[in-house]
Amino acid sequence: MIKRIFFLCAILWGSVGTGAELEVNSIPKGIEADKTKSTGESGDCNGPTVLIDCSEEGFRKNPAAAFMYFVPLISSTPVESKISLNNKQQAAFTSYKRKIYAKSFYVSCEFQMQGKGSQKNTFDPMEMINKNKECAKEGQTLTNMLDYIKFDGEGYGRIEVKGRTAGSKETVTEVNVHFRNSIWQKSPVTIGLYSIKPVDGEYKYENRYNKLIARVDTLTFKRSKTKPKMGITIASLHGDTKSNGIWGNIKGTIANFFIKPLKVSKLGNNTMLDFGYALLKEKRTFTFPKAENLKVESKAASARAQRY
Repeated sequence: MIKRIFFLCAILWGSVGTGAELEVNSIPKGIEADKTKSTGESGDCNGPTVLIDCSEEGFRKNPAAAFMYFVPLISSTPVESKISLNNKQQAAFTSYKRKIYAKSFYVSCEFQMQGKGSQKNTFDPMEMINKNKECAKEGQTLTNMLDYIKFDGEGYGRIEVKGRTAGSKETVTEVNVHFRNSIWQKSPVTIGLYSIKPVDGEYKYENRYNKLIARVDTLTFKRSKTKPKMGITIASLHGDTKSNGIWGNIKGTIANFFIKPLKVSKLGNNTMLDFGYALLKEKRTFTFPKAENLKVESKAASARAQRY
C-alpha cells in the first residue's frame, strides 16, 4: 500500500519580517473604479474577468468556470472544460485581512462557493499518455495518470498571499489556494487518476484501470527563476467506486509526505502571482489571460450529450 501511495505522489506532478505592523481586517473598498462584471466569457485576447473585492452591498458572484480558470492556464496539455447542465455554482470573496510589515506582507481572503452543479477540466488523454511514455521503459505500466480536476458543489476556502517589500517595491513570492477553512470541512475539488498497461504495444485510454480520486486541500504557487512548479496537498485518497472514509483520509495524509511539486506553465504560475498582487492592492477586478490550451464544451452540447 505504501508503495502504491509513493507512485501516486511521484506522478501527482511531481515568515514575516520584523518592524512596525499595520493590520487591516475589514472590507476593502478597492482603489479602482472598475465596474466590469464577471461573465465567465472570454474575449479574443483575454480570459474571464472576476470580481475579487468584498462588499457590504452583497455577495459578488463569479461563475465557477471563471473562478477556476487558472486550471487550464497552468496546464501544458490541452484541457476540455465541461459545465454541468443548469449549473448554479458561484464563488465570491467574503472577508479580507492584510498585514503590512517593514520587509514583508501577508494577505488572507476567504471565499465561499454556492450553488449546485459541477465544473470539470479533463486533460487530453493522448497528450498525457505521450508525455508519460517519454519517461517510461518499453512495456512499462503508466501509473496514476492525471485525468481531470473537478469542482463539485459548494464549499469554503481561503487564498493566502505572501511577499516581501524592498523600499517602495512589493513582490509577491507565494500564493496558497486552500479549498477548505478547517479540517472538518470537505473540499469540493478533486483530482481523477488512472493507470494503463500497454495492449499489443499500445497505450489506450479506454484500457485504463485502478481509477483513484484525490481530494485537494491546498495548491501552492511560488515565484521561481527556474521552471515553475505547483505544490499540492490532498485531504484524502480512495478508489472511484468507494466512499471517502477514515482510511481514505489516512492515505491522503501519508501521501502528502511524498508528493513533489508539479511542473506548471510559466504563464499560469505568473498569473497566480499577479492575482495575489491584485488582492494585496485591493483591486476590484482581475482579468485572466487567455488559456490557449482550453477547449470549452458549450452548455447546448452538454445538454445533447445528456439526452443520448
